[in-house]
Amino acid sequence: MALFEARHIHKRFGDQVVLEDISLAFQEGTMNGIMGPNGAGKTTCFNVLTGRFSPERGSVSFAGADITGLKPREIARRGIARSFQIMNLFDDYSAIENVLIAVPEVREKGFNMVQQLNGGSSAMDKAAEVLRKVGLAGREQENAAALSYGERRALEIAVALAAEPRLLFLDEPTSGLGAEGTARLFDLIAELKESYTIVAIEHDMAFLFGLADRISVIHWGQVIAQGTPDELRANKWVQASNLGKLA
Repeated sequence: MALFEARHIHKRFGDQVVLEDISLAFQEGTMNGIMGPNGAGKTTCFNVLTGRFSPERGSVSFAGADITGLKPREIARRGIARSFQIMNLFDDYSAIENVLIAVPEVREKGFNMVQQLNGGSSAMDKAAEVLRKVGLAGREQENAAALSYGERRALEIAVALAAEPRLLFLDEPTSGLGAEGTARLFDLIAELKESYTIVAIEHDMAFLFGLADRISVIHWGQVIAQGTPDELRANKWVQASNLGKLA
C-alpha cells in the first residue's frame, strides 16, 4: 500500500476544469516529483493533495486513512508538512523562533510559549537540531529577514521538518534561487531524502531529474506520463516536448 494516494481527482473553478481524473501514489521512503508546463494544473493538484483545495470528485488517503477535504491544519497533524513557493516566514522573529512555532509540543500550547522557552528546553534542542540539518547552525538568533534568500529557503524547510512529518511536500523549492543556491539546496534535499518521504513540484527539470525516484508529468489537467527519470527521458511525448529538452 502506498503511503499517500490520490484517486480520480477532479477539480474545477467555475466552468473551467483544471484537474480531470488525476491519480497519483507515493511510496514511503521515496522522492517523488511533479512536473509540467505552466498552466498544466500541477499547482492546483499540489494544493488539492495538501488540503488547500477540496476536489469535486475523487479521494485522497494517507497512511491508509481518508483525508479528502480535511483542512490543512488537520492534515498537518496527521504527519504531512509542506513548504510554499512564496515563503511563509515570520521575518521579525529569529530563525530558531520560526522553527519553534512548528515543534509539536510548542504548537499545541500556543505561539506565546515561544517567548518563555530557554536554552535548556527539549523544544529548543529540537529546533536547534533541525536548523543544523538544513545548514543553519550558528544562525539561530538571526532574524529571518536578515538571512539570504537561499538561507530563507532552507529555514522554511526547517520549519516544515520541525513538525516531525512522515511526508514532506515541497512547492517549487528552487524558485528564485541562483545556480549556487540551487546547488546547495540540491545537496540538502539529497540528504533529507534518506530520512523523509518527499514530494516536490518543481520547474527546474535538471534539479528534479537528479533527485527524484519517480516523476509524474501533468498536462491539460491530466497525468500524461509517470516513471523513473530514465523512463521519462525515453518517453516519446516527453522527448517531443520542451520538457524533454530540459530533461
